[in-house]
Order: sequence, then structure tokens, then C-alpha cells
Amino acid sequence: MALFYDARGNLYGVVSPQQARDHGIGLPQLAAQAAQTRESWATAAVHAFCAWAPGEAPPDGKAHRSDGLLIGPFQREPPFDLLIVNTDGTLAERSGNGLTIFSQALQEQGLMAGTGDCLLQVHHDKPDGLSPLRTSVRAAEFEGAQGFWLDLGKPLFGPGAVGAQDVERVMFNQRDVSRVAALERLNPAWGNSQFVNIGNPHCVTLVDGAEALPSNSQMRAAALSQSLVRIAYAAPGGAGLPCPAGVNLQWASLQAEGQIVARVFERGEGPTASSGTSASAVASAAWRVGWVKAGTVRVVMPGGTAPILLEEEAGELVRVRLFGTARLVP
Repeated sequence: MALFYDARGNLYGVVSPQQARDHGIGLPQLAAQAAQTRESWATAAVHAFCAWAPGEAPPDGKAHRSDGLLIGPFQREPPFDLLIVNTDGTLAERSGNGLTIFSQALQEQGLMAGTGDCLLQVHHDKPDGLSPLRTSVRAAEFEGAQGFWLDLGKPLFGPGAVGAQDVERVMFNQRDVSRVAALERLNPAWGNSQFVNIGNPHCVTLVDGAEALPSNSQMRAAALSQSLVRIAYAAPGGAGLPCPAGVNLQWASLQAEGQIVARVFERGEGPTASSGTSASAVASAAWRVGWVKAGTVRVVMPGGTAPILLEEEAGELVRVRLFGTARLVP
């Protein structure tokens, strides 16, 4: 049985490798091997642990009871290897909320030290990304909440950082951004996008007002959902336009000083209540176009608000940290 945790409305199941094997999932002994053979076991794992039980009524038409599955740790002491399985059976390179949840599970199992940094290593099979992708995590208190700071490293910007093809350079707020034709065709207000790589690829579309942000219900409706899947998902699930390997989509609007409101459509998942790496990409994009300064930035999503710490040196964004909490749910 998977344990389910909530982090800002993002729900993940957590299972150990042995639990997966006990359910008949043919998971290799090493995380690296499991990542490279995921086509042989990932769909079965999602069905075993993320499917609705017979008689359960899915809320809001959600196809699965969680936004993904975390399998790990593959060892009893750090660094800890894990796999992040999307509900379409693909593997994610990084998930801020997922790693927050995994850290909480490790802490409850007595595996995470009370002080100091703990290294998490996510294994995946993306040919254009580093595997394992390492994230340093530290248990901490922030504004009265007990949680974890995740060090997501230095963001990279621009089409080349995410493998985007056939995008036009345009100006927004006197900064270079990109025009993604497929997004602009859906809504003329979606013509200014900033690509960000924060260990995984993101396309942050910058809009002038909150009214231009899509709601999650709109993104689930067939008319819009099919178009967004085509853009965000790699083949064969989508078309991978403009990024052949797929890209996470966000829409962002400046709400107040140091505060951005955002919506998220993840590759491999679709619309989500929140996403930690998406929030980090949004904050980084907002810094890039001059909306916010370095320091603490808050990204407001339907599932909750993500505090992001942006660190700048000599006019360059050199580090992004994400704070999150997680709780066990029935």
C-alpha cells in the first residue's frame, strides 16, 4: 500500500522498491537500471498504486488518485536514490513538491538527519538530461512552518536551455523573451514566454493580468486540454512542440511586489494545483524580465503559495531555493 502525501495540493504516493516488487512490479535492484527499463514496469506501477479503487468517485474528473508516484529509497543511508513516475508512465527529472514529500517520508522513517544537508538523487531516462539529478535538502523552519529547503541550483534561460525549436525572439518589458506560436494561437495574450531550465524544462508565459491565466478546469476541458497536451507532451503522448522532449507550461502574472500568481500544466500530468519546480521557474522568469528582485519571492498557485529564495551575484541569478511542507493524507 502506498502512503499518500500532500504538498500544496500536489499529491504523490510513496512506495519502497520492495513494496513495488511485492505487488508484482518487475523493478530492478538499482535505480539506474530501473530508470533505463521503465517501459517494462512504470505503467503497471501507476496502475497498482495510483488507480482509483473500485467504487471510488474521482473528484474533478481526475484520472488518478495522485499526481505521481515516488519509488524509493533504494538504500538505507544517504545519498538516497529515487524515481519520480508520472501518471502517464514517464519519469520526471525533478519535482519540487515530490522531493518535499519524499523528504517528509524519509524523516518519518528516521532516515533523514535532523540537521545538515541530505542528498536526493533522481534517476530518469531523458537522453538530454543529467541522471541522476541531485538535489540537496535541509530540514528547516520558515515563517513558523516546519519543512524543507530544496537547493535547485542555477537556472538556465532561453530556447537553447530547454531544446526549444522554431521560436521567435520578441521583447517583453524591455527584455528578450520568446514567442511560442502554438500558445499564441490559443490565446493572443499568450505571446510572451520565458524558457527556464531548473533541472527540468519550463516555458513560463508572462501575461499582463490575472484574467489571462487559464483555470485548471479550463485546462481539463477537452478543447484546451488536447492542444496543451500536444505542446507540453513529447511524442507519442503529444507532439513536443516546440520542445521535442516535452516542456512544463506555466502562466504567470505579477500580483504585487515580490508576489506572482501562476497556473501550471505539467508534461506527463496535465493541470496541477501546484508544482515546486514550476514555481521556481516562474520566480526565475519573473526575475529575468524585471518583475521581481533577488530575495524571497512568493508564487501563488491554486494549491498554495510557494516561497522561493533567489540568490543573485554580479547581476546573475546563481541559485534558486524552494521551501515546502508535506503532510500524510488518508
